[in-house]
Amino acid sequence: MFVALDHSPRAAIDFGISNTDAVAFVDGAWHCWTRSYADLPDADLVEDILAEGGVKLADLPYLAVTGGRHRLLPNRLGDCRVMGVNELTAIGRGGQAMAGLNAGADEPPALVISAGSGTAMVAAQGVTYEHVTGTAVGGGTMLGLARLILNTVDPREIDDLAQAGNANGADLSLADVITGPIGSLPAAATAVNFGRLGRSAVDVSRADLAASLVTMVGQVIGLLSIQAARARRIERIVVIGHLTDMASIRQVLASVSQYYSTPVDLAEHAGYATALGAMLHANATAQSGESA
Repeated sequence: MFVALDHSPRAAIDFGISNTDAVAFVDGAWHCWTRSYADLPDADLVEDILAEGGVKLADLPYLAVTGGRHRLLPNRLGDCRVMGVNELTAIGRGGQAMAGLNAGADEPPALVISAGSGTAMVAAQGVTYEHVTGTAVGGGTMLGLARLILNTVDPREIDDLAQAGNANGADLSLADVITGPIGSLPAAATAVNFGRLGRSAVDVSRADLAASLVTMVGQVIGLLSIQAARARRIERIVVIGHLTDMASIRQVLASVSQYYSTPVDLAEHAGYATALGAMLHANATAQSGESA
């Protein structure tokens, strides 16, 4: 996942819409950390973020940055070069790394699914990265709806509730709708998200509501990913982003993968993939003498 580099210190920051993620390679070891998004990036914020991981800006030959607001930073901070990396490139390269791919031209393509606040899907092959499609459904959707129906926006609480609940307490299953399985889908598979609530007034537990919510978000992402991969004839799907920190989301994605006989890679620490991709791209760029 986190590939070995030489012993020169390196670091990267991904300024996301919900989280600010950082990775660093210092003294031959990898470090990664995150904080909730709070401020627009500037020199003080960068130094503060790096200090949180025990990294000094003055020790870095360059700092890789990506994310929607990274362009607010200057080209240099003191003696450190700031290398901005296009977010699609960072997503694609990070997904390749999570899948064990080295961005070689002879390697197979991968569809990298960035499951964050929303969801972006990037085709990655070699050093070519192309936005394929995406969906506005993501972690931000889950938190927004959780505030309304669960009275919480804590992902850990939502995750715990979802794992304790039964989605079919709020959903309608195929067994409810057509009394049995259809195609490769078992009778217990979801037929209508939250459909049981629309049929009649039912008493649904908070845990079941959480399970139904997580199921809906995970299924939308999983199904659209598989459809996009098939449309592009890409066999490798890699999911990154902090939504995969939730065990319940990983379970839903794994079930969609199983239902449709399509492998989906779910690497550990995938929430840091975009920052890692920025670092790897900047490292390759610095070695070649090009500009990021």
